[in-house]
Amino acid sequence: MRRKHALAGAATAALALVLSACGGGGGGTQQPAQSAAGGGAQAVFNAGLTQVWNPSTKKGGTLKAAHQADWDSLDPGDTYYGYSFNFGRFYWRTLTMYKPGPGPEGNTVVPDLAEGLGTPSADGKTWTYKLRSGLKYEDGSPITAKDVAYAVARSFDKEIFAHGPSYLNELLEWPKDFKGVYKTPDVDYSSAVEAPDDTTVVFHLKKPFASMDYIVQLAMTAPVPKDKDTGAKYREHVVSSGPYKFETNEAGKRFTLVRNDQWDPKTDPNRPALPDRIEVQLNVNADDLDNQLIAGDIQLDIVGTGVQPAALGRILPDPAMKARTDNPTIPRLWYVSVIPYNKPLDNIECRKAVQFAADRVANQTAFGGELAGGEIATNVMPPGIVGQEKFDLYPSAGNKGDLTKAKAALAACGQPNGFSTTMTYRADRPKEKALAEAMEQALAKVGIKLTLKGFPGSSYFSEYAGNVDYVKKNGIGLAAHGWGSDWPDGYGFLQAIVDSRTIRPAGNYNLSVMNPEVDKLIDQASSTLDANARNKLWVEVDKKVMEDASILPVVWAKTLLLRGKGLTNVAYNEGQSMYDYILLGVE
Repeated sequence: MRRKHALAGAATAALALVLSACGGGGGGTQQPAQSAAGGGAQAVFNAGLTQVWNPSTKKGGTLKAAHQADWDSLDPGDTYYGYSFNFGRFYWRTLTMYKPGPGPEGNTVVPDLAEGLGTPSADGKTWTYKLRSGLKYEDGSPITAKDVAYAVARSFDKEIFAHGPSYLNELLEWPKDFKGVYKTPDVDYSSAVEAPDDTTVVFHLKKPFASMDYIVQLAMTAPVPKDKDTGAKYREHVVSSGPYKFETNEAGKRFTLVRNDQWDPKTDPNRPALPDRIEVQLNVNADDLDNQLIAGDIQLDIVGTGVQPAALGRILPDPAMKARTDNPTIPRLWYVSVIPYNKPLDNIECRKAVQFAADRVANQTAFGGELAGGEIATNVMPPGIVGQEKFDLYPSAGNKGDLTKAKAALAACGQPNGFSTTMTYRADRPKEKALAEAMEQALAKVGIKLTLKGFPGSSYFSEYAGNVDYVKKNGIGLAAHGWGSDWPDGYGFLQAIVDSRTIRPAGNYNLSVMNPEVDKLIDQASSTLDANARNKLWVEVDKKVMEDASILPVVWAKTLLLRGKGLTNVAYNEGQSMYDYILLGVE
């Protein structure tokens, strides 16, 4: 039997505020209907999109979750999957975070470790954050500003931390001789990030940047105590700054989180911390995972991108199961990188041939159709990104492909009979495998022969499709990919996947766009203060990428999320683009 306790202090007030605003309090018009038996909220389709479904303040129990692959890394400085950023907030805290709960406010940021949002200098090149008082690690030692500055500096090393984002590397004024805290331990990095005292973190930027509060919600600002840092091995035991800590961690198999008794809810208005334990299985077959979720053997699919096609046939015809689902449109693009490293795709006309030959309907079907996959995408930026515009440079009748134009493009690039190349995908993602097979069939109609290779999602970017040497040596021409916004504007969506200056030896998320004209437009857009003018420039970036034919859009994502049996406080968070994991409780 689970223990039942009311939330304490600030966490109680925060959750009550969220529930009240979203219909979870008394008298709200959006309050979830209760079952006749009184045993929790009645299941309703899309109930988690606009309100907190099945609200509760009861603590206790075990949240059981599963992941269809291995984690890229549990180290906050070495991870870049959306699910990891969402789940990681159980055991780390960052300077800011997305506001918990459903609705458009979930796209805004609120203070987390910091007591308020950042204070910019008059020129917009210096940002200052003040930490809350009373912050502690799991061992009771204080969390200081120096730990945050050190965490940012350690994440600079993209050889050791290949997975993590590089926004701060590119924005901050690093010393020229700084190679990272391990390679150059004696180099002073305070020209980039400093801690003048125990509660103040100061960032020094190369140029003005308006979205710093969004940048610092990313996991690189989760504090790391220097004396506990073990470099690449830190992922084996991350020192917790959040409400949970690691009890066990069996790499590639499972891990368990338990309560961190040094976490003080008075310092954390955002996390209710309801379950007593969180158990995570790794490398669970995706279809088996869906079956466990349907049956109630687990309550949460960690990846959070929706059920697989095999489960749709069971869920959609069954009113009771469909009522357990939410169908959000998310600011995510599923796409194929068309990589110009290897011939003949270094020729733009050969890349255009791929664009024209692709069967967009078959690709959409691979991702689950319009309901569970999304709207056919014709350009890079998805709906939901501020200023997005739809356009189509490669139209075809019925979106089935234009084989005549594809063959003309092949002739123009000197490959009239087609060519051979390799396409990669994440083997633990059935939708990506289906996409690769659809591409293979469509491109074969114009003589383009694909060899399909699947790789583990945990190392896909660090060792295979995002590793420059591997891509070059193995003739990789196409790679299945997906990208969601780090925040909902042009920079937050586009920069990491289209700026050639982000390309490094491994861990690349831009696999294909290497266009100086794109880079120039990025600089122009990111330094334009007028919002309307800036948004127009991001559309120009989008158009230039599509003219370059180096990204083949597949779908602007929708997904079908299944609420686990026995979950409380279920809400789709627009910032996370999935359920808000830190709100969850269990009955």
